[in-house]
Amino acid sequence: MQNTQTQSISKPRSQTFDLIITAMLIALVFVSTVFLNIKLPITANGGLVHLGTAMLFIASILFGPKKGAIAGAAGMGLFDIFGGWLVWAPITIVARGIQGYIVGKIAYAKGREGNSIGLNLIATIVSIPFMVAVYYIGEGILYSNWIAPLASIPGDLVQNVLGIIIAVPVCVVLKKIPYFK
Repeated sequence: MQNTQTQSISKPRSQTFDLIITAMLIALVFVSTVFLNIKLPITANGGLVHLGTAMLFIASILFGPKKGAIAGAAGMGLFDIFGGWLVWAPITIVARGIQGYIVGKIAYAKGREGNSIGLNLIATIVSIPFMVAVYYIGEGILYSNWIAPLASIPGDLVQNVLGIIIAVPVCVVLKKIPYFK
């Protein structure tokens, strides 16, 4: 009887902790996007380089595909909603959800749980074309023009390269902390 009661108590605690971690990751992605961004003067719609991509990569590598997808989609989607980019929110939610899922799925492949630097690097690189493609298609639909979205691709690439340069070394350091081992 005691064992059954202990299991029923520990499972909700685990679910609560899981919810708290996910909410914190969403907040970290949002804050990294809001406070650390630069609008690029490339075209009329420009593009935005921010550290939210690095945080998305970190969340996906440390916590896996589900939390990475949710953190990226919700965190950057909220940025679009509250940052004056409302029309971009649905596109961002899809693009960043897919990107976070891909990074986490590859980083956690074959039981590695984000512990392989090489696999983490591959994961982030493989996710880039998917993110770029979703934004390209979304922008093409928004502007009814398939040429204009090409101007956003350099900014997307810069943002992702910056994210990789920051996230992969940060994850190496964080993986040394007992919680993430």
